[in-house]
Amino acid sequence: MVSGSLARRYAKAVFELGNKQGNLDKIGGDLRSLAKAMRESKELETTLASPAIRRTDRKKILDAVMQRVGATPTTTNLMYILLEGERMASVVAISRELDAMIEAKAGRIAAEVVSAKPLDHSQLSQITASLEKLSGKKVSVSHREDPDLLGGVVAKLGDTVYDGSLRTQLRNMRDELSK
Repeated sequence: MVSGSLARRYAKAVFELGNKQGNLDKIGGDLRSLAKAMRESKELETTLASPAIRRTDRKKILDAVMQRVGATPTTTNLMYILLEGERMASVVAISRELDAMIEAKAGRIAAEVVSAKPLDHSQLSQITASLEKLSGKKVSVSHREDPDLLGGVVAKLGDTVYDGSLRTQLRNMRDELSK
């Protein structure tokens, strides 16, 4: 696995190149698609990242995936560089870093909202509006459910976590009472 700073350096280089070529969003989409395929198929991730498998065989697999994604030559060349340097395991981290850079350039920020139960459209809109007010940027929200929260909502906005879950409130109350 590649460290965050190394993934950030690769992402920064790709960001600058994509910006210069004018196809940054396409490259970001290519990387996002490949990262998603690798997250969803541990077999693909293991195969592409395994030095025990001949590089020529991994390159054929990578070529097939890149063709299926409809990747730009820039994205394909990046993948060849990662394959050559035995850094294919870093694709997910590089994609995440690049997405953050693309969002920042556009004045947007990604947020993840986790709730114990499904949220309706108006609740999600209210949360999005609050997060936009807090960040001063356009917020792109993804939502998932986690019944372990018991109730309430946890929102992660960039590196900041706003935890309004019942689980955390109960934990804090328990800690206060045990003092």
